[in-house]
Amino acid sequence: MSTKFNIGVDLGGTDIKVAVVDCEGIVLYSDCISTEAHRGYGHTINNIIKAIKNILQKNNLDISQIGGIGVGCPGLVNPETGVVKFLPNIPGWINIELTDIIEKELGLKAGIDNDVRCAALGEYRFGAGKGYSNIVCITVGTGIGSGIIINGQLVKGANFSAGEIGHMILQDTGGKFCGCGNTGCFETLASGPSIVEMAENYIMGGKSSKFRELAGDDPITPEIVARAAGFGDEVAKAIFRQAGYWIGIALTNVVNLLDPEIIIIGGGIAKSGNLLLDPVRKTVQQRALKTATENLQIVEAQLGNDAGVIGASLLVCNNNNKKNTCITG
Repeated sequence: MSTKFNIGVDLGGTDIKVAVVDCEGIVLYSDCISTEAHRGYGHTINNIIKAIKNILQKNNLDISQIGGIGVGCPGLVNPETGVVKFLPNIPGWINIELTDIIEKELGLKAGIDNDVRCAALGEYRFGAGKGYSNIVCITVGTGIGSGIIINGQLVKGANFSAGEIGHMILQDTGGKFCGCGNTGCFETLASGPSIVEMAENYIMGGKSSKFRELAGDDPITPEIVARAAGFGDEVAKAIFRQAGYWIGIALTNVVNLLDPEIIIIGGGIAKSGNLLLDPVRKTVQQRALKTATENLQIVEAQLGNDAGVIGASLLVCNNNNKKNTCITG
């Protein structure tokens, strides 16, 4: 039977997403299983294998119909050797030969890359970046990362750490400590936790806010702050303006350095839409070189939560048709 599909896996700290994806980037079947990271990397890898077997069995797919398996990992990986070097938010993942393990267990070709680079690849091929050769895709959630494609090639860097935009230093002195051990990182100023911190600081200062009412007894989340802004709460809107400003400052540096055609913003925080994107666009237009912003577009990601699995599936594509051949640098 001829190969028709690939499997994309998006490994997260809480969940493992698995999808069967065709050569047009369409998710045919998808499933989700708990990562159970606290039980060790071996258990998590077994969960990945189990999720792949389950999705094949539940949808009556034979392994002969699968061309390969791509895995997006939230940390530092070596795509050439298939080794996961370090996953900061999933304990125990240090120098794990993930592709070898998957290939031995399932008898299929496997590939890995950073999860945000996978998302960028998915958006480039089938989402908001389709038709462009120079894109920057950033995800704003618990952390901030990016994938960069220049002249149609996915940029990985000499040590495969290209795209760590969240650790761009935006405050030289007096900045907050970051999980990376540094201070003043972009990630400390505009990620999901920083939005929550700003909201909590307003409450501690005695200021009234809609998001406290919406949260009730539950913790405040960026989504609740966005909802409060939708109700017209000025504090909530100010928080998103501040986050958008810092994203805009970081992207100003990226624009001046790389001169992309389009910047794609995804992740949970980007679901707030123009509430976040408008101050980002305004800041970039005001601060970046005019020659670099003349035709620049800053848009929301199109593929949503599927970007990671779609991009991961492209890591092992073997279609010889130039139109559908994945470009992974």
